[in-house]
Amino acid sequence: MSMPLLNMVGITKCFPGVVALDNVNFEVTPGEVHALLGENGAGKSSLLKILSGAQQPDEGTIALLGDNIVFASPHDSQRSGIATIYQEFTLSPNMTIAENVFIGREPGRWPFVNWSKMAADTKAITSQLGLHLQPMALVRNLSVAEQQMVEIARALSMEARLIVMDEPTAALSSSEVDKLFGIIRNLKARGFSIIFVTHRLEEVMQICDRYTVLRDGRQVGAGTVANTSVSEIIRLMVGRDVASLGGPRAAAKMGEVALRVDGLSRRGDAQDQNAIVLENVSLEVRRGEILGIAGLVGAGRTETARAIFGADRFDSGRILVDGKPVDIRSPRDAIRHGIGLVPEDRKQQALFLSLAVRTNLSMTAQKQITRWGWFIDETAERKLAGRYRDMLNIRMASQDQAIANLSGGNQQKVVLARWLALRPRVLIIDEPTRGIDIGAKVEVHNLLIDMAKDGIAIIVISSELPEVMAISDRIVTMREGKVIGELGRDAATQESLMAMMTLGAKAPVAGQRRQA
Repeated sequence: MSMPLLNMVGITKCFPGVVALDNVNFEVTPGEVHALLGENGAGKSSLLKILSGAQQPDEGTIALLGDNIVFASPHDSQRSGIATIYQEFTLSPNMTIAENVFIGREPGRWPFVNWSKMAADTKAITSQLGLHLQPMALVRNLSVAEQQMVEIARALSMEARLIVMDEPTAALSSSEVDKLFGIIRNLKARGFSIIFVTHRLEEVMQICDRYTVLRDGRQVGAGTVANTSVSEIIRLMVGRDVASLGGPRAAAKMGEVALRVDGLSRRGDAQDQNAIVLENVSLEVRRGEILGIAGLVGAGRTETARAIFGADRFDSGRILVDGKPVDIRSPRDAIRHGIGLVPEDRKQQALFLSLAVRTNLSMTAQKQITRWGWFIDETAERKLAGRYRDMLNIRMASQDQAIANLSGGNQQKVVLARWLALRPRVLIIDEPTRGIDIGAKVEVHNLLIDMAKDGIAIIVISSELPEVMAISDRIVTMREGKVIGELGRDAATQESLMAMMTLGAKAPVAGQRRQA
């Protein structure tokens, strides 16, 4: 094996009461794609922050091509040829592609910018990535996949030799993932090294050369991807065999129809006022049932959820709760009728990151914890938070801890607990396990199943077909704003669902439903 491009030896990092990293070794060779894996809280973020210069290790050394180096700041890391592309992009939406690519390094003699050179250099770089957009286009008008290409272009403009990609496929469609993988293979062939952080282990098997697994701040495994299996990686990540993560799903006991949607339609979005966003969407879900909604990005899944919840308007159609038509024009109306929504982006749309865990959890249950309708009863609030902490196994240092410091899986549990405290009739969950690890994913799945057993009607929207198939009793597929078909759990396969989602093919057994 050639000399490592990056060699981190004995990296240790401690915070008050927590050992985030304990004598971790990690290396990356030139021209390889190296997967860094582990559950949330395993130490991946701390290791990457040290590599990016955002934090300094308490012990250990970092070497690039055999030369020891100290990163006192992120600028030191960047100057050494290391670029990090975070899951939450760092682009400025109101600036152009060229400005974002060369931000802080604009060509020209200060204070003047050589705009023509910056545009030409940007076009040369983006063309290598297959991004054929005008350099002066505003970033806010780009798709998520295109914004990610801009992040990669920025890394190439820095002449980076090591690129860190943190959950790069989390918000991409399958076709966009294929395009990204093509770019990664091209970068690898040109001698770039990639650190690939993901919770989607099938992607590790597809694109990565080697892997390193962290658990509880320690390195617990490393090797060649070709010589391992998904089940072995999971065992290293969670410390137990995959078979112990969950048993077979019991047959659902369904009640009456809790929510029915008839002919929901909506025309017009931010880009095109004449676009058909939703067209005659009809579906229903019963008490105790988990209804899955599958579809590609842009199929109308999230738009359907937001319309039902009153977050977005709709032009025609009706919504019935327990058989009675209801007028929902805002989330307040939806909540009053017993409908809850866990949005796709929990950090932007569900959580108040600077506030305490207990404050986030109790937000929908104000009537239960206030005195005289005005004053928060802190004892009642702590009791409520404590009850759901124990019920859902929410791991936190204390109820007063800022929720931003919890892992993704525990943040998602807090959002679910918030709705449980409100005792909804219907709960819609959009991407229930996005960005959380395999162990927390199983816990969330089991929690949703338990909620259904308690009589809550649940709608689950997920981009991961195995997830939809694992927890749903029925699966509705959407394409181009329309409901294409429906399959019972036992009849659904990834092939049949994908055919319906991509080709508009009708279900072989339309409307099949598993009996209670």
